[in-house]
Amino acid sequence: MGQKSRTDRADVAIAGAGAAGLSLAAALAQALRPGFVVVVSDPALAREPAQDDRVSAIAPAARRLLTAIGAWERLSEPPQPIVAMEITDSRLDDVMRPTFLSFGEGAGEGEPLAHMAENRAVLIALRAVAQEAGVRFETAAVENFTADDDGIDVQLAGGDAIHARLLVAADGSRSKLRTLAGIKTVNWSYGQSGIVATIGHERDHEGRATQHFLASGPFAILPLSGRRSSIVWNEPPEEAARLVALPADAFHAELEKRFGLKLGEIEVLSPPRAYPLGFSIARSFVADRLALVGDAAHLVHPIAGQGLNLGLRDVAALAECVAEAARLGLDIGAPDVLARYERWRRFDTTAMGFSMDTLNRLFSNRSDALRLLRDLGLGIVERAPRLKQFFAAEAAGAAGKVPRLLRGEAL
Repeated sequence: MGQKSRTDRADVAIAGAGAAGLSLAAALAQALRPGFVVVVSDPALAREPAQDDRVSAIAPAARRLLTAIGAWERLSEPPQPIVAMEITDSRLDDVMRPTFLSFGEGAGEGEPLAHMAENRAVLIALRAVAQEAGVRFETAAVENFTADDDGIDVQLAGGDAIHARLLVAADGSRSKLRTLAGIKTVNWSYGQSGIVATIGHERDHEGRATQHFLASGPFAILPLSGRRSSIVWNEPPEEAARLVALPADAFHAELEKRFGLKLGEIEVLSPPRAYPLGFSIARSFVADRLALVGDAAHLVHPIAGQGLNLGLRDVAALAECVAEAARLGLDIGAPDVLARYERWRRFDTTAMGFSMDTLNRLFSNRSDALRLLRDLGLGIVERAPRLKQFFAAEAAGAAGKVPRLLRGEAL
C-alpha cells in the first residue's frame, strides 16, 4: 500500500525558498511565535543552495531587514561595502571615460551606498534563521490551490496538502501560482543578456563601483571582498553567447576593452555565464488569499541592482500587514489586509521598474543626439545635491512610507 497523504494546518504557506520567501517566513515566525505556523514549500530545500557566482547589491534598507531578522551576522563572509559609485557614458573605443555622475556615502546617513553579498551565502543564512524561528520546510512543490471564505487549501506534489489562511507566491519570475491565479503580467524581453563573472585585479578597488554606459548596454563593475569585483556586462543575446563561448584568452581581451586598466592587470576567476534580461510587472499583486512577492510580482532590469531590494521591500510590507492583522485577531488572508499590501507596494514597484526601463533604453543606443542629452542630464544631477540625495534615498529604500523592518525595527 502507498503512503497515505496528509493535510496539515498552517497560518501562512509560502511557495518558494528564495530570499523573499525565506525572509518573509523568518520575519513572521519570529514576530508571531509561539503558535503561529509558517510553512515554506520548495523542492530546492532538499539540497544545499547551488554554487552560484551571482551576487547582489544589498541597499541599506534591505540590510536593516536582514539584520533585524538575524540573517546579516550569519553571512559566511562579511559583505563588501560600496562606498562610492561612478557613472560614465562612453563609446567602447574612447580612450578617456570621464565621470559624469558620482555618489559618495549613502542616503545622507554616512553609511555605504550598498553592500555586495553572494546570493548563495544569503540563502544559507536565511535558511538557518527560518529554521531557528520554527518555520517548517516542505520539500514538495505547490501544485494547486483552492481558496474559500474559511482559508486556502494548498495541494503539494506527492499528494499531501496544507490548509492555510494565506498563501504567498515567492516562486520566481515564472511563477506557477501567479499563472494558476489567472494574474496577467505586463512583460517584454530587452533583447539583452547579462554576462556575469568574478574578476581578480592587481590593485584595490577601495570599495568603488563603476557603471559604464556603453552602446550595447550597461557594463557594471561591483566591488567584492579582496582584490575582486563582479561584472554585469549587457550585450545582445547572440553576442553574449559568442563572448562566453570564447577561449579564455580571447574573452580576456574583450573584457579588458570594457573593464580598462584602472585596477591594473585583470584575471577571470569564474566561468562567465549569460542570463537573459526582461521586464515583468504583475497586473495585480494579490488574489483570493494569495499575495505575490519578489520576482513573482516583478522583474526589473538589473541596471541599478534593485531586484533583490524590491523583493525585500515586498517582504517588509507584507509581513507588517499580516502581523498587525494577526495581533488584532483578524483574518490575515482577508481582502482588506491584502489590499493594504498591494497599495503599499504596487506603485513603488511600478515606478521603479519603469524608471529602470527608461534608463536602459536611454543609455543602450548609439545615438549621438541622445548621448548629448543624457550627458547633460547627468551633469545637472551631479551639480544638484538635493537631487542626488533624492536618487540615493530612492535606491537605499528610504523614500516614502518605510515599513518597520526596513528601518531596522522589530515587527
